[in-house]
Parts: sequence; C-alpha cells; structure tokens
Amino acid sequence: MGHDAQGYRKLFGVLGPSTNTIVQPDFDDMRPHGVTNHYSRIYTPNSRAVSDETFMAATQKISQGVIDAVRSVMTCEPDYLVMGMSAITFYGGAAGADAFQSMVEKESGVSISIGSHSCTAALKAYGGIRRIAFLSPYYPVANAEVRGYFADMGYETVRDVPMRASSWTGIAQIPTSRCREVLRELDGPDVDAIIQVGTNLSMVRLAAEAEGWLGKPVIAINTATYWHALRANGITDRIEGFGRLLTDH
Repeated sequence: MGHDAQGYRKLFGVLGPSTNTIVQPDFDDMRPHGVTNHYSRIYTPNSRAVSDETFMAATQKISQGVIDAVRSVMTCEPDYLVMGMSAITFYGGAAGADAFQSMVEKESGVSISIGSHSCTAALKAYGGIRRIAFLSPYYPVANAEVRGYFADMGYETVRDVPMRASSWTGIAQIPTSRCREVLRELDGPDVDAIIQVGTNLSMVRLAAEAEGWLGKPVIAINTATYWHALRANGITDRIEGFGRLLTDH
C-alpha cells in the first residue's frame, strides 16, 4: 500500500465542533513534517446564551453529532483520530471517558486520543503531581465534571476557575491577558500543576510561557491531546515553542 504524498508518516482525523476556530490552527502549528491533520466539523449551532443551566445539555447535543463527524472523516482513511473537543470527554468521570473513547473507536475502527485521558498521560509524563488547579471557558456545572474525572484518576483539584463564555464562538475571543490573570489566581504553593481545558480557548503558547514564570507544569489541553496522538503513533519528534511536554517527553 502506498503512502500519502504529504502525510507519509500518519494521517490524523481531527474531530471538533463546527464553532471551534482554535483547534485546527493549534494542531497544524504542532504538526511535524509528514503528519497531516484532517478536520471534521461536528455540526454545532452557535448558541449565543450559554448558561450554567444550558451548558451540559448543549454539549451533550454536540456529543450526538460526533459519530456523523467520524463517518465523514473516515472516508479519507486516516490512521488515527484526535478529539478536538474536551468537555464531553470528562463527563461521567473515568468510566465516561472510557465509554466515549470506545464508542468512537468502535465506529471508526481506529484509535483516538481524547482530551481527558491525554491530560492524565501528560500529568504522568511530568511525574510527581498530585494536586492540580485548572481553568476552563465552561460553567461551574461542567467544571464539576472535570474535577470528578481527575479525582477518579487520583488527582486532587485545589482550585478551578470557570470563565463562563457566553457563546461557543466567544470562547475563542477570551483574550490572553485574561487567561494570564486566571493562571495567577490559580497558582500557589499548594498546586503541583495547572491544566487548561476547553479546546476553543487559545492557550498553547501562553501555557508554554507560564511554565517558565511559574516554575511548574502548565498543560494546555490542545498540546496534551496532540502530543498524546503523536506519541501513541511512535512519533517522537521534539517540537519547540509549546512547553516541556513536546520537547522533553
């Protein structure tokens, strides 16, 4: 069987909400030569009034569109899938994450890297982490799911901040300056690492910089998920500019 002229190492199918404008450029910026990313949009109406009451139902609705997006991208015969939406990969704790992963893998016939388990793999790669803090563009109801997942995986959440984006596209409009403020709010001597969840929040470069000034792991979910996909496929290239995960692990 021949190799794709550009993706001669691997073809990645990326699944993300149709409202998401950050995952695609983030993953392309981290892409090593010979690996190509093929974005499949999960149809997502842009709700302009997301709230604590509607967040869970709205994200569950997006979840229902995942299989259609899988079927669409599988027609280009990717070697592997990468999940470009994180909220639903945390719902229901570790068991929920496993169920979501197996649902996609059963439908596609290939393996997938999902945000929740990729963050756990990143924490283990850094090592020595027990107490974490995290930020999200979500609402408190979804942050509770993220806390529950990490508790299942053996991590204690000391603090978390839900940034409460008012629309799906509004997540991508949260400025870096605000993310920087929240990182400082979350940090403290009682925190071993800080995690950012929510794939439409642009933080891959800020997280890398923050590792320098906070002196501890700062894990952006897009970095963790793409790193996990590369390493799961035996691609060990060291990629500069996105923190220690992609250079040291």
